Amino acid sequence: MFSKLAVKNVGRSFRDYGVYFLTVAFGVCLFYVFNALETQTVIRYLAQHPRTNIVGAIQQLIGILSVFVWVVLAFLILYASGFLVRRRSRELGTYLMLGMERWQVARLLLAETAFTALVALAVGLVLGVVLSQALSVFTAGLFAVPMTFFTFSVSVPALLKTILAFAAIFLLVMCYHAFTVSRRKLIDLLRARRVNQELKVRSLGASVFFFLAGCVLLVIAYAMLLTRGLLRVDELFWVMLGLGSLGTLLFFRALSGFLLRLCQSSKKLYYKNLNMFILRQFNASINTTYRSMTVICLMLLLAIGITATSVGLNNTVAQMADQTIVQDVELAAWAEQGKLPDLPAGLKEGGFDPDTQCSRWLSFSVYRDEDGHSVMLRADYDAYAAAWGQEQVDSFVDSWRIRLVSQLEEGLTADRCYFLADYAGDAQQTEEAFLGALDQADFPYSYTYTTKLSTWMELMGTKVLVLFIGLYLGVVFLVASAAVLALQQLSQAADSAQRYRVLSRLGVSERMRGRSVDIQVFLAFFLPLALALVHAVVGMTAANAVIAQVGKVDAASSSAVTALLLVAVYGGYFLATCWGSRKILRAGA
Repeated sequence: MFSKLAVKNVGRSFRDYGVYFLTVAFGVCLFYVFNALETQTVIRYLAQHPRTNIVGAIQQLIGILSVFVWVVLAFLILYASGFLVRRRSRELGTYLMLGMERWQVARLLLAETAFTALVALAVGLVLGVVLSQALSVFTAGLFAVPMTFFTFSVSVPALLKTILAFAAIFLLVMCYHAFTVSRRKLIDLLRARRVNQELKVRSLGASVFFFLAGCVLLVIAYAMLLTRGLLRVDELFWVMLGLGSLGTLLFFRALSGFLLRLCQSSKKLYYKNLNMFILRQFNASINTTYRSMTVICLMLLLAIGITATSVGLNNTVAQMADQTIVQDVELAAWAEQGKLPDLPAGLKEGGFDPDTQCSRWLSFSVYRDEDGHSVMLRADYDAYAAAWGQEQVDSFVDSWRIRLVSQLEEGLTADRCYFLADYAGDAQQTEEAFLGALDQADFPYSYTYTTKLSTWMELMGTKVLVLFIGLYLGVVFLVASAAVLALQQLSQAADSAQRYRVLSRLGVSERMRGRSVDIQVFLAFFLPLALALVHAVVGMTAANAVIAQVGKVDAASSSAVTALLLVAVYGGYFLATCWGSRKILRAGA
């Protein structure tokens, strides 16, 4: 009996609470995608380079962030479960009135949660596998990785990790359901939908005061951020965050009376269609939700800021990869007891022939005068410029503050020598031969080397890390914000069903009732988003000032990616909430 009833209730939940199941399934999908990085084409490509450990660092950091994401998703799903239990309070009270024991009701909820978990996991994992392959193709194109590295694959460790993570979450949900049923009184369960929110209309003076105070605090916080910068973390940094958060709270607190009083001043607007009903509904809801709207606004700020900054920084890192090193390899060795090694001969002895394995190469020495200044022969300077350009040799000379001489002077001592080269043929194979020669060559000297391929791999790994972390956290915060708003609006739609039933009896058309629902959902979704966008513009201005110090800021691409995510995720939740709220009201009419 319990199984049949649980299956029936779960089926009804799928019809009535699609946003809840969408959130759970999308959470599973997101958790799998970013824990299955080893299946990504770009990660496979980076792993081909044996001398870089960037792949391990990326996977380790993503693993740490996944713990934080798990906590966010756990609170989100528990929050959603609370709305569902509240929505079904009368149903649960009816079960108790019909003679079921509390432990039996808890057992029923446990069975429903188990069914929900299985369905959400199955749907989420299937979506995760598909999205993982799509992300693999997208990042491969973004990073210009050959598609020969792409293969369709499923990460078994990520599957197991996702299943265990969400099994733990649903175990918490089961405990929450059992606790709720055991503590709620029967009369409270039966009267849950009849408890109306108290309509508190604050005076216009108080609302204006809160609004102006919030705006002043926000302006002060903005000014502190723009004048002090983003990287200056001290006591005033936390004061700035506190002022911004408090200003946001006061802004939304003022809305509960400010909008109503403002619209009441225009009788034509206030009494048009269902505006009076809509404003009072919104006023009643924001009295109890202005705190959550503040948190949602700040989460949206994090989602927008993290996503846009990661994309902008990602493009800056790409520019750094092209500007960091020009030669395929740069080898430097320091003199020992006034003697310098013959680098080309030493490499040839180790099995790397510069004449055949390099398209061009140059070896030269740098000396030190009696004053400790570096000295270089002009002939070597000219050869460097002829091979790699005047700008590059000037940059080299300026960075080391080298003095040029036409011939060796008295008092000069050998300091270091360089070997610069561009590979001939396949860069990966030639570099392996070069590194192997370094390992085998018997150099009794201290040396360092830098290669374009290894530098590019490290910068590319940084680029991948920045992009994946930005998308991971950005999408998580965006989903959490949209899901909380959606669940709040669906719950309020269910609570308002009786009011809309009265409107229907008074002759209000279904179109007007549906439009009033859409307006309320629009206000709930886009007021926090509007203020978050203002916050984000100021924050991104400060972030771009930091990024501009190391490279060019690509504001267009970062804005485009962020806007695309907002439309896809936030807009999708908005449309789903409008559809779900209308459906609930039609069912209760």
